[in-house]
Amino acid sequence: MIPLDQAVVARLESYGERFEVLVDPNQAMRIRQGESIDLEDVVAADSIFSNAAHAERASEEALLKVFKTTEFEQAALRIIQKGEIHLTAEQRRHLIAEKRNRVITFIARNAVNPQSGFPHPPQRIELAMEEARVSIDPFKSVEEQVKEVVKALRPLLPIRFEEIRIAVKIPADYAARAYEITTAGSLEREEWQKDGSWIAVVKIPAGIQEEFYDLVNKVSKGNAETRIVERMS
Repeated sequence: MIPLDQAVVARLESYGERFEVLVDPNQAMRIRQGESIDLEDVVAADSIFSNAAHAERASEEALLKVFKTTEFEQAALRIIQKGEIHLTAEQRRHLIAEKRNRVITFIARNAVNPQSGFPHPPQRIELAMEEARVSIDPFKSVEEQVKEVVKALRPLLPIRFEEIRIAVKIPADYAARAYEITTAGSLEREEWQKDGSWIAVVKIPAGIQEEFYDLVNKVSKGNAETRIVERMS
């Protein structure tokens, strides 16, 4: 369990009843975004309160009325997933900044400027977000907010989400490390040649194309062959 001084209140009001759980705001956010986390790492106490500030526990009757159970884990998860998480101003600023950076990174890695075919640098995306006065919700997932952010950015930045299929041939001398390049994307096809070389098609986000080529060159010491097979938007 987390220390009490690091916890905030997650509150759910339903059928005239109020339920509160003391939680770590960062871990609670991960649960809200669908991650599977041990509840012991999220809560500061294994109790459902009607008023956490006064340590007043919710009655069994109230729990049964709303959750159909008195079991702590089921009720606590419902409160975290469906209720309000009350953050301090500093906690909210921290979560917004963290989520903002993740949104920027996602766009930089997965989108390109359709006029040049190259990704927008993160700083350019951040400046455009400031100009468009984009607001980040600390409680929404990155994927959910990316759609809203990109819609706001399009009048300012030419932007398109794109994936690339790249054919790679790694000579036999370096083929033992060939699978390292698949960490940058997804391996769609592979074939071992009679001379021991390795040929594959890897799909990657367009924004990491240069990063991918750097990885291929590192694995093959600059001796690999690459060719773009297809661009997909």
